[in-house]
Amino acid sequence: MATDTLKSTPGASGASGLRRLLLDNGALTALIVLVVAMSALSGDFLTADNLLNVGVQAAVTAILAFGVTFVIVSAGIDLSVGSVAALSATVLAWSATSEGVPVFLAVLLAIATGIACGLVNGFLVSYGKLPPFIATLAMLSVARGLSLVISQGSPIAFPESVSHLGDTLGGWLPVPVLVMVGMGLITAFVLGRTYIGRSMYAIGGNEEAARLSGLRVKKQKLAIYAFSGLFAAAAGIVLAARLSSAQPQAAQGYELDAIAAVVIGGASLAGGTGKASGTLIGALILAVLRNGLNLLSVSAFWQQVVIGVVIALAVLLDTVRRKAGATPVTTGGSGNKGKQAATYLLAAVVAAAVVGATSLLHSGSSEAKSQKIGLSLSTLNNPFFVSIRTGAQEEAKKLGVDLTVTDAQNDASQQANQLQNFTSEGLGTIIVNPVDSDAVTPAAKAVNKSGIPLVAVDRAVNNATTAALVASDNVTGGKLAAEALAEKLGGKGRIVILQGQAGTSASRERGAGFAEGLKAYPGIEVVAKQPADWDRTKGLDVMTNLLQANPDIDGVFAENDEMALGAIKALGSKAGKSVQVIGFDGTADGLKAVEAGTLFASVAQQPTELGRIAVQNAVKAASGDKVEKSVMVPVKVVTKENVAGFTG
Repeated sequence: MATDTLKSTPGASGASGLRRLLLDNGALTALIVLVVAMSALSGDFLTADNLLNVGVQAAVTAILAFGVTFVIVSAGIDLSVGSVAALSATVLAWSATSEGVPVFLAVLLAIATGIACGLVNGFLVSYGKLPPFIATLAMLSVARGLSLVISQGSPIAFPESVSHLGDTLGGWLPVPVLVMVGMGLITAFVLGRTYIGRSMYAIGGNEEAARLSGLRVKKQKLAIYAFSGLFAAAAGIVLAARLSSAQPQAAQGYELDAIAAVVIGGASLAGGTGKASGTLIGALILAVLRNGLNLLSVSAFWQQVVIGVVIALAVLLDTVRRKAGATPVTTGGSGNKGKQAATYLLAAVVAAAVVGATSLLHSGSSEAKSQKIGLSLSTLNNPFFVSIRTGAQEEAKKLGVDLTVTDAQNDASQQANQLQNFTSEGLGTIIVNPVDSDAVTPAAKAVNKSGIPLVAVDRAVNNATTAALVASDNVTGGKLAAEALAEKLGGKGRIVILQGQAGTSASRERGAGFAEGLKAYPGIEVVAKQPADWDRTKGLDVMTNLLQANPDIDGVFAENDEMALGAIKALGSKAGKSVQVIGFDGTADGLKAVEAGTLFASVAQQPTELGRIAVQNAVKAASGDKVEKSVMVPVKVVTKENVAGFTG
């Protein structure tokens, strides 16, 4: 039976003990090297608070990865865990708040939802004969869609009793870390001590041989995918507890991180190998990388490159290890268990010694951090937020302060991690452009507790203290857009609305303002509205589809310029003539389209000015100077008539 424990072949007996230790524990070696490197490069890495941050940031990925470990060991794949996590959390929040279900039963319902999704995956793979990739890809879409349907695209407040899962015990020990350790121990027990665990290795090693040996492979696969769904539900609950809300778009892309953690930890996608400790190490490697690169102010774009390279190197090291003579043997021997424990103990001692030595490099250095500012942007995959960054960087350079910019990639959990990292650095001020005004609250409260001034830009932070809010009024902007479009159409006509990413506060506010503005124009009929996720390509595709059902529309309101530009492409020669399109943000490309006449207007927010003013207020707050609580940068409807004089 193929298992995950490795032993050197006799031919390799001449290798040195250190070389054998490194080769047989590639992921552990990589983790030690990373910890030592980050400790040497950043004096902020090796602090108790930051190390706890790393644990918290690894928790959700690790819990998901433990469930995926069962699937990969049995030579399967599960792409649905991120969506199942979001669906389970949404079910819990919806049932406990909107439906009045007791919290205990709501938690059980959420767990049952995860298990049910896993059972469906297992049924499609075992009895439907679908490839695991296709079956779980379908579930990825179904679970995410159900999450959006249940929540109506908006975050749902999490029950306070469950939100404690995102807190700390004794004011210092994070509960997510305890949950991660507990789920890891369960994974190790299932894999190493149970019949189904041994069956996983047998199925992954040779499914046909396992079947001929008497294993009920189909039923075993049902249980394996059910385990994956169960762990996904647990991860979703922990994630939502951290954010104090169930986000329908939460955990997007986490399935790839989970799979990467399992593979980095030494498991083979071909099946038959893998272990809980390796998966935990893989998740910690990803968390250490992201944390350390944030502390080192590495560009968000380069961070993705570095993480990809590390994943490739980790798998390459595993290949070298296997070629050097490591072969799978049967688990269960107490000698192997003792040897493995001794290996981890030796690794811990070596890491502690080297890290202690490297920390001396930073002793005595008292870099003044009052002139260091951190800026966490919701995304850099949008010209509007790129303009905010540009304005912030220009002002920081002018004022002689050090500005670190991070990209949350529209992930509220990742933004929470970035705020934690900024707090660990002890920066002078932190600027946040929230992915969601409610989801950022727990991380913002932690910043408040640290005493670091917090400045919000473009979007407010709800239920937390900010030194200043530098923003344009999205609701007012939506009303202005409605008035401008309605007047252009003479007070009557059929229009469609392209919405931003479901669940984001900016989309809700702009949509609410537009709806409020239309109340004064009963002759305007909204015939369709669909999300296009702030993206130009999706704006093109969604608009193309809407035109099939509504070819005779008169106008389009897009909640940002990128979607408006996609709509213009779909409309072709109709844009600016028979169909009037209005966007939002006043980006460079949007203003060019206004000048060309294809885009009727854009509600301009002056993003560069937002960035500049945010940094100005951050510097004042760090110095203890008086700062206005609310700094509103006016929005303006820019049309062809006034675009030439608009500077942004």
